[in-house]
Amino acid sequence: MSENVLNNPKNLEEQLSRITRHLTIIYDLSNAMRTTLELNHILYIILTGVTSHIGLGFNRAVLFLINKKDRILEGKMGIGPESGEHADQIWRYINTANQDLEDLITAYKIQRESPSSFYQAMTKIKLPLNKEQGGLLAGVYFTGTPLILRNEELHQHNNDPFLHTFKTDELVIMPLKAKDKVNGLIVADNPYTKKPITEDDLKLFTMLANQAGLAIENSQLFEMVVHKSHTDSLTSLWNHGFFQDTLLNEIEKTKKEQTPLSLAMVDIDNFKKLNDTSGHHFGDKILMQLAQIVKESSRENDYVCRYGGEEFSMILSKTNKDQAFLLAERLREKISQHPFLDAAEQPLKLTVSIGIAEFPKDAHSKEELIQLADKAMYTAKFVGKNTTYLTNLENPSS
Repeated sequence: MSENVLNNPKNLEEQLSRITRHLTIIYDLSNAMRTTLELNHILYIILTGVTSHIGLGFNRAVLFLINKKDRILEGKMGIGPESGEHADQIWRYINTANQDLEDLITAYKIQRESPSSFYQAMTKIKLPLNKEQGGLLAGVYFTGTPLILRNEELHQHNNDPFLHTFKTDELVIMPLKAKDKVNGLIVADNPYTKKPITEDDLKLFTMLANQAGLAIENSQLFEMVVHKSHTDSLTSLWNHGFFQDTLLNEIEKTKKEQTPLSLAMVDIDNFKKLNDTSGHHFGDKILMQLAQIVKESSRENDYVCRYGGEEFSMILSKTNKDQAFLLAERLREKISQHPFLDAAEQPLKLTVSIGIAEFPKDAHSKEELIQLADKAMYTAKFVGKNTTYLTNLENPSS
């Protein structure tokens, strides 16, 4: 602390007040981040700390995470007003509502269910993790040091891929670290208040970033463990336990939203014979190949699981059984035409039988839906295999 501050009681009081405020912000945010291990909730808490009036107070903030597998920076979340008018409305509301940090964090559910257009635009951004194509953000990733760019400096980066979407007059890019390794970045600015970004802002932002990087790493490790416990070790599909829990959850969603839900059961034809003639090791190779085909044939919101043995299940939300039939037929034909090879490296013809049932049209419970889809699958086998069969409650044979 400088001699000038020490000799001036008013300056000393202001300095102590600022330090106390900074420590309170970091303390409150650290406590908030410890309340959950869900990654998206952690990210929301971090960005709330960056943008809230009782946090760092930036107008907008975007958080990127490092995707090491694909070597890219991915926009994961953005918080900010849609316009200057929207910003005024938010600040007028905040001033009258007297909300604290906990109140703002509880808005996570609203943000998740109805994301803003700013949020949607930021989460579409994917930048290569190299300086040539990743621009400013990739540069900060590699240096690991914060960067403030003023208006005059931004003009030198007109071709930067991120700045094509994120229009601003001044910004700060802050790396998030865990064990000295960058695992994310936050970009923040003040396009509406035009408040300059100060060195004091940077110091507080750095303190928050240190806590945020560790919270993100802990959350990612937790999600990795949870994912592994829900994954079939051979096929890398969701396992039977995950299937049971997820089907129940999707049925509850279907009841609330009054939308259809279909379940498809997929079974490899003559798989026992294949195992007996070629051995279980070769059978496992076939299961892995087929699992990959089923996964690639599914949609983003579908759940593909290994139900057991050579049987797979597909939970198809917001899909009636006629739509599910079309999806299943495309999958069945794709498998029947796939160039599988037998243990002697000779062409192998492999087919599947598929059964489909719909909730709530056919079944009124999870157990009944599974039973009917399974029964339809066995009927498909009975009528000749390499077939997709729909549950038909008017038909006693289904």
